[in-house]
Amino acid sequence: MKHQLPALEYSYESLEPYIDGETMKIHHTKHHQNYVNKLNDALESYPDLQEKTVEELLKNIKNLPNEIKTAIINNGGGHINHDFFWKILKKEIPFNPKSEIGKSIIKKFKSYENFEKEFSNAAIGVFGSGWAWLVFNENKELEIIKTQNQDSPLSLGKIPILCIDVWEHAYYLKYQNKRAEYIENFFKIINWKKVEENYKKMKK
Repeated sequence: MKHQLPALEYSYESLEPYIDGETMKIHHTKHHQNYVNKLNDALESYPDLQEKTVEELLKNIKNLPNEIKTAIINNGGGHINHDFFWKILKKEIPFNPKSEIGKSIIKKFKSYENFEKEFSNAAIGVFGSGWAWLVFNENKELEIIKTQNQDSPLSLGKIPILCIDVWEHAYYLKYQNKRAEYIENFFKIINWKKVEENYKKMKK
C-alpha cells in the first residue's frame, strides 16, 4: 500500500495574510510530497510494513529494521506531522474557553495567555528545524514539548493535540528570519474546532 499526499481542505491562499499562498503551495506539493515519496521508497522492500499506518510505524519505531529506522523517523514523521499540521489551520475559529480543550488549557496553564506564551517560547526555542506541540502525555496531562527535525510525539508515547511547524520552509518567504512574528500570527489561524476534535478523540 502506497502512502499518498493528502489533499488540503482549503485553498493555498486561504490563510493569507498570515501564511502566503506561495509558501503553502511549495510546503505542501514539494516538501510534504518529498516525505511521502521517500517513505514509500524506504518501505519498498518491506511488504509487511507497507500494510501498516504511519502511526503504527512511529509508535513501534524500536521494532523496525535498523536499515530503514532513520528513514521512517524522518519521512514517516515528516508525512504525519504535516498531515496533522494542515488540519489545525483555519482563519476565524477563535479559542473557546468553555470548550473541553479550552477548559483543560486554562486549568493546566492558569490562563489562555499563559498557554500562548509558553507555547510561543517553546516554538521560538527550537534550535534549527523542528516543531512545538501541545500533547497529552503519559501521565494523562497536557504538556508543551519541542521535537527536532521530523521527530513525532507518537514515538515518545505522547498524543498530539496541536502543533506548529518551525522549519524555515514553513515561513521564510514571508517572514525571512522573523520566526517570532510567524509564531505570533500562527495563533490567528488555529482551527480550535479541530483542536477540540483532537482532544475529544484522544480522551476516547
